[in-house]
Amino acid sequence: MNVLLCPDSFKDALSAQEAAAAMARGVQHATPDAHVHACPLADGGEGSLDALIAATGAERLLLEVQDALGRPRQAAWGWLGDQRTAFIELAEASGLQHLATNERSALHTSTFGVGELLRAALDQGAEKALLLLGGSATNDGGAGMLQALGARFLDHNDKPLPPGGAALRQLARLELAGLDPRLAGLQLEAAVDVDNPLLGEHGASAVFGPQKGASPQEVEQLDQALSHFADISAQVLGDDYRELPGAGAAGGMGFAARAFLNATLKPGIEMIMQQANMPTLLARADLIITGEGRLDGQSLAGKTPIGVSRAAQRLNKPVIVLAGSLGDGWQACLREGVTAAFALADGPMTLEEALPRTAELLEARSESLMRLWMASTP
Repeated sequence: MNVLLCPDSFKDALSAQEAAAAMARGVQHATPDAHVHACPLADGGEGSLDALIAATGAERLLLEVQDALGRPRQAAWGWLGDQRTAFIELAEASGLQHLATNERSALHTSTFGVGELLRAALDQGAEKALLLLGGSATNDGGAGMLQALGARFLDHNDKPLPPGGAALRQLARLELAGLDPRLAGLQLEAAVDVDNPLLGEHGASAVFGPQKGASPQEVEQLDQALSHFADISAQVLGDDYRELPGAGAAGGMGFAARAFLNATLKPGIEMIMQQANMPTLLARADLIITGEGRLDGQSLAGKTPIGVSRAAQRLNKPVIVLAGSLGDGWQACLREGVTAAFALADGPMTLEEALPRTAELLEARSESLMRLWMASTP
């Protein structure tokens, strides 16, 4: 019996690695002889770097960069030397999790640190980079990243713009001559788990700005600033990417990655499964167990359990999802290769009560699931 365990993290409770370990304990309680393979996954958001390093054996490197507010912090990135490939997680440099609630300032936060990580990858000799765009504290359209890579954002007095998305309203001239020339030889893939455009009611500012500290008035201000940036970018580049699905990811980083760095935008789960050699792992498995904190209709947009189940469906493999909760529309996941889905709670409980028990509950559900599976297997 070959069991493949490939969960995402359970937000605020367990990392993907911890979730896989809890699942493994439960499976082995029920079926000590089962061959269990753990492959923690992520969909491009926070934790994706750890998933890639675990899947590939990449070297974990550290670099002091600027965080979203310009303060120094140690950011990790991954280096796969034999493939000349860098793994860069935006959240390591410019992540929302590094800011206290009262520090969230979508008007002023910057992606400069992400550009510093990319520059370090180029210094290492990178020929390819995977840029993981989830978990950002920023809404600057990637301007900070581009500044760190050598672009100049100038106002009407030919002075550099200050950090942050709001400052883009003052953009008068965009100079790209100083962009690091090594970028031309870099194959860049950007992981996105949303298909939002850059602007408008479904754009970066309106949808994601509030969670980064933007008031309704500031959302409007940021949207106008990004629109102005998009206008000038189109004039400079000769192409307009503001409507590109995924352009609004990570406060407009999808836009900058595609427009200025010629990145390919891909669903994060597909990118990470490719690096983990998921087709081979799925082919060997008799049963796949995946999961994350919540399974609902929005999971269809590219969350980890759905990415796994779609890939497994092509091989006619059964997939069980264990989720912290099952939300509205989760039944639609059954049409995407999910065989069955179960919530973790073993009785009435609040979220505050459930979070400390997540590992315990995940282990117990995995054991019960395997006992049922073995009883139904001829």
